[in-house]
Amino acid sequence: MSNFSSAFPLGATPQVGGVNFSVYANKATAVDLLLFATVDDAAPTQVVSLARPYPGSHYWHSFVPGLQAGQIYGYRAHGPNLPEQGLYYDAEKVLLDPYGRAVAMPTTYSRAAASQPGDNTAVSMKSVVADVSAYDWEGDRPLSRPFSHTIIYEMHVRGFTQHPNSGVADEKRGTYAGLIEKIPYLQDLGITAVELLPVYHFDPTTAPNGFVNYWGYQPIAFFAPYTGYSSVSEPLAVLDEFRDMVKALHRAGIEVILDVVYNHTAEAFDKPATLSFRGLANDAYYMLDSADSSKYADFTGCGNTFNAGHAVTRRLIRDSLRYWVQEMHVDGFRFDLASVLTRGEQGEPLPNPPIIWDIDSDPVLAGTKLVAEAWDAAGLYQVGTFVGDAWKEWNGKFRDDVRRFVKSDEGTAHVLDERLTGSPDIYGWENREPEQSINFVTVHDGFTLNDVVSYNEKHNEANGEANRDGSNDNFSWNCGVEGPTDDPAVEALRNRQVKNFMTLLLTAVGAPLILMGDEVRRTQQGNNNAYCQDNEISWFDWSLVDKHADVHRFVKQLIAARLVRNQSRTDEETLLGVLQSSEVKFHGVDGGQSDEGFSSHTLALAFNSAANSQFYIMINAYWEPLTFQLPTTDGLAWRVWVDTERPFPADICTWAEAKPVTETVYEVASRSIVILIT
Repeated sequence: MSNFSSAFPLGATPQVGGVNFSVYANKATAVDLLLFATVDDAAPTQVVSLARPYPGSHYWHSFVPGLQAGQIYGYRAHGPNLPEQGLYYDAEKVLLDPYGRAVAMPTTYSRAAASQPGDNTAVSMKSVVADVSAYDWEGDRPLSRPFSHTIIYEMHVRGFTQHPNSGVADEKRGTYAGLIEKIPYLQDLGITAVELLPVYHFDPTTAPNGFVNYWGYQPIAFFAPYTGYSSVSEPLAVLDEFRDMVKALHRAGIEVILDVVYNHTAEAFDKPATLSFRGLANDAYYMLDSADSSKYADFTGCGNTFNAGHAVTRRLIRDSLRYWVQEMHVDGFRFDLASVLTRGEQGEPLPNPPIIWDIDSDPVLAGTKLVAEAWDAAGLYQVGTFVGDAWKEWNGKFRDDVRRFVKSDEGTAHVLDERLTGSPDIYGWENREPEQSINFVTVHDGFTLNDVVSYNEKHNEANGEANRDGSNDNFSWNCGVEGPTDDPAVEALRNRQVKNFMTLLLTAVGAPLILMGDEVRRTQQGNNNAYCQDNEISWFDWSLVDKHADVHRFVKQLIAARLVRNQSRTDEETLLGVLQSSEVKFHGVDGGQSDEGFSSHTLALAFNSAANSQFYIMINAYWEPLTFQLPTTDGLAWRVWVDTERPFPADICTWAEAKPVTETVYEVASRSIVILIT
């Protein structure tokens, strides 16, 4: 590139002899580039006035000679402060570059200083010039694994290795580097994709009552990885450490999906903080209240709503996604409150939202996994109707219906067959692959699986909100005792229920998502909204791998069976493949028609594979044992592969080790699942 000032590309771009800076601030009267020696400086070492080529130009830019990667910088935007017009220019505030590739956090960062009048220079986050082309990927490329071969593991980067018993060195606990050390665990379990809770740089101070924003759902820089997950304090080190993690996961055959938040930012709440977008082009980046432009429209429940209907905001979202695919090699994205992105500039739902089709049709993103959380906080619920050809959806109905059936609610047997076969009642009209449904029983937002079977009520007192926060509708059952217990009968039932949930999740058609630690019964002590708990409530307790080795083995065996592909199709075809390639027949205990009456607690599924293997799943959510009549098998003996009532290690075996059934009936214990094979 030549060393002259240019509006494109946006952000800070290293060139021969210096750096080009460009930022969108269409209604500003002047924009200053501030250069700093250190992130804690109370004043810049140099101020450069950016140029605006002509009145009405959208962009301010300048080429600054002599600068290079590592330079700390920020912007000050001068202009009208007219809240009634949605404009909040404040020349005393240091602003992050919306296209900045790295962020430096001062030791005394103060969100309060950004929400009050006055100079916040010494305590403001600042951007850092980065040369992303300098990294050696060693031939790495996104894996492009099909959803039909995908097992997703939703995890928190810090929480995965922060516990003192993780075995990771202190300086690497809770970091991208620490996660690398635990990749063998993920490989052994059979995970093929990790879905990381937000890693875009966020404001960690947004939780109330002095708590930390642990989950990270308050982003402020859509191109910069969160520095708090780096094992090295130097601001550019996080770029290499993140890419080292991606490269290591790819080498292990594991894809990287990012949980991304393009629906709101950290510039929110009762006293909005001016950190970046708000101070540059508030009326473009955010939806404003139609009755009062000094306020934000809130379709997110977080105080503001990113305006994906505006051309500049749409471009930023698309550029951000492209960056993470092209420069950071991620494999996919899960979009938080994705239904917000389907709203127009006035908040109205659009039948063909431009940003959704922008993403869907972008050639750079072709083949990238796109997953929508197809609802928002203002009432839109689009599970089964989310637009776009490439998008998959979190299936919240799978979670609710499976939980209700396993806890023995009435009126649920008639929908369980739909959930186990890819939810055709929801997705059948779209004529797409069964993996349209991302199936889950638990995710970060809510109970862990252990707590689903251990608590009737949420216990969020530790959050400091008098247990008012978090959902009251958990469809959980404590198996007779609230919380921890030494009662062996209750513990045995809980263990069985966990295995029941995992069996249904990992045999259902669709792409399964497992919450971090569910495979070893991780507990959050009944907290179903641990967004502010950066402690052992949220961290992975590695002692549970041994304590609940039977559950871990059970899940591992189910995953292994699901992922076997075309190696021995006579008897080791994946259950997913079986259900896709056969006509499923539903039965009740008598082997005839299914028991789908309102009071039924049973379901049986029979199906043949393309290789003539046969499967029979018997599900008993009743509180007493029931005897199921077995279908005939043309002379082949049924063999027991899974029986969740049997103690370890008889609860699951390899298909080669499965023992024959000599009777024409099989007694399924109360609250148990049995899978027979031929």
